[in-house]
Amino acid sequence: MKIKLGDAVEAIDDAISGIVTKISENTITIEDADGFEFQFEANELMHSVNEYTIDNAIYNSDIEAVKKEKESKKRKPTIAVKPKERHAPKFEVDLHIHHLTESTRGMSNYDMLNLQLDTARRQLEFAIKKRIPKIVFIHGVGEGVLKQELETLFGRYNNIKFYDADYKTYGLGATEVRIFQNVEA
Repeated sequence: MKIKLGDAVEAIDDAISGIVTKISENTITIEDADGFEFQFEANELMHSVNEYTIDNAIYNSDIEAVKKEKESKKRKPTIAVKPKERHAPKFEVDLHIHHLTESTRGMSNYDMLNLQLDTARRQLEFAIKKRIPKIVFIHGVGEGVLKQELETLFGRYNNIKFYDADYKTYGLGATEVRIFQNVEA
């Protein structure tokens, strides 16, 4: 702000305040409350802050603009993921026979078991190819024949480890497979 005649000003580095009485080039003369005159350069003075200027700043400002300026952009709330769920497998393969074929009519137990094992092998190869780190095979409890055959299938791969899947989520009828990508054949 530019200082004009009659403005109330204060010295920046001194405890001197007064009214501007004379301005000549870069020198400004002020008179304090006791009638003494002081000379300062323009960069050594600032406008005085008093009740009127504070009220003026508050009541003559655009309240909506100030609110908008103060309003912070709200972050979208992040969904907290529990540590166990963070590492939970996302890729599930349900090997129940009714999920794999429309009808089992005319199929023997051997045919159904081969269909389930072929599906498991294809999905495992797909996961290895697509670099999916974890996969769950849901095989059900039953007599345990499919589970044993899956363990035999998984044992042929040197880049995977398999173990029972999370009991809370799958019960006893699922096997989780962890695929390691950088294991040499």
